[in-house]
Amino acid sequence: MRVIGLMSGTSYDAIDAAAADLRLDGSDLVLRPLGTVTEPYESGLREALAAALPPAATTLAEVCRLDTHIGQAFAGAAVRAQRELCDGTAELIASHGQTVFHWTDEGHVRGTLQIGQPAWIAEATGLPVVADFRPRDIAAGGQGAPLVSLVDLLWLRGRPGTPVALNLGGIANLTAPDGTAFDTGPAGALIDAAVRRSTGRDFDADGAMAARGTVHEPLLRRLLDEPYYARPAPKTTGKELFHEGYLRAALTDFASSAGEDVPLRDEDVVATLTRLTARTVADAVRSLNTGGPPGATGSPHTTGPLSASDTRRVTDDPRTSEARRTPDDPCTPDTRRAHDDPRTPDARRTSKAGRVTADRRTPEARHTPDSRRASDARRALDAQPTPAPRPVTEVIASGGGTCNPVLMAMLRAELRGVPVRLSDGLGLPAAAKEAYAFAVLGFLTVHGLTGTDPRSTGARHARVLGSLTPGRGGFPPVPAGAKQPVRLVLV
Repeated sequence: MRVIGLMSGTSYDAIDAAAADLRLDGSDLVLRPLGTVTEPYESGLREALAAALPPAATTLAEVCRLDTHIGQAFAGAAVRAQRELCDGTAELIASHGQTVFHWTDEGHVRGTLQIGQPAWIAEATGLPVVADFRPRDIAAGGQGAPLVSLVDLLWLRGRPGTPVALNLGGIANLTAPDGTAFDTGPAGALIDAAVRRSTGRDFDADGAMAARGTVHEPLLRRLLDEPYYARPAPKTTGKELFHEGYLRAALTDFASSAGEDVPLRDEDVVATLTRLTARTVADAVRSLNTGGPPGATGSPHTTGPLSASDTRRVTDDPRTSEARRTPDDPCTPDTRRAHDDPRTPDARRTSKAGRVTADRRTPEARHTPDSRRASDARRALDAQPTPAPRPVTEVIASGGGTCNPVLMAMLRAELRGVPVRLSDGLGLPAAAKEAYAFAVLGFLTVHGLTGTDPRSTGARHARVLGSLTPGRGGFPPVPAGAKQPVRLVLV
């Protein structure tokens, strides 16, 4: 089946579209990438969306207008992908939509809202659309996130050793082979905030400001005192914590307590925040090796300054950043932005109480067709050997942060001895991996297969995700008796 996945994250500046051929082959889900396109939001729509997002007040009338306009923007991206990537042969659209609110109440996730009316996509393309992926997991007691972790788990299962999938967007998050998935802390969120504060630009292009700066070790130690880093997984965070106000308060507090009469150079602040991201990600990876609670990093350690050779080790490709920029490069200017976790800042608050609750129904009540599918999925996953705790053997990175050479060099220095690879080299473009992931989730939905792993989301059971909007020909024909895949294979 040829599927187009659509995705827009918390940067809310553009829509990523990824096309793929997907098929089931025994216990394998086989994916052949066909390419990606990026369709920017027009400036007026982006400004209207930003003005309506929490904590700003809005109206139902404005939500209705945004739902229509964003739906039309997603429809435009789908039409373009159908034309440029599929030559008119796509059979299904999977649209994440644009998250505008994720309702949490004392750590419990109560609901979520992604807008971008899928009827506009179905009308423009004539194809059926799967949308609204997150609510079903929440209804089953989960967080509604991270949904991409299931795709990571299927993919990691095909890798030797103990690989970890890492996404560097506004927030950094990782997935381990045992199902552990959590946010490590900021990736680009604080770096971008510092750059906007000092230059008005949106991000540190090519890590240029960080490269001109020097890591301020006392400030780094103060930033590492943030309690979030010591919390065990599962845990999630976002820009409700790591935002420009947080950075401003941290710098003011540091200057006051340290008696700093001379303000820190802007370049030194950006360099220090870049090291903060690298350090917290590396500490989170190391926490997977200890046998203790994953994610709880404890006391920070020091690896020493970044050497010139570390700075030069930007990617596995020895060419300069300019030489690497081809039309297909994930770090070309129009795709270099941070690809954030698609949830809004409020989306990422969770608590242990909100993850798992007892199912008090009678056994007969639980044995519905949907619950049997969930049980089949659980058995398929559990039938695979779960790796015993052992050292991480590689980190496979994706997201806009992979386009920052200084961040990647610092991360490699922090994880010395553990290879850090880009997902591009393994077949999935780093800048559009999430769009491919939602193409996979849409494919699973139309085949009646579950799209979550409760170990990652905290739901009571794995569930079939999303809602279907029919195309001109109704719903896509699928073979009966599809079985839950246990491995993702890229060809």
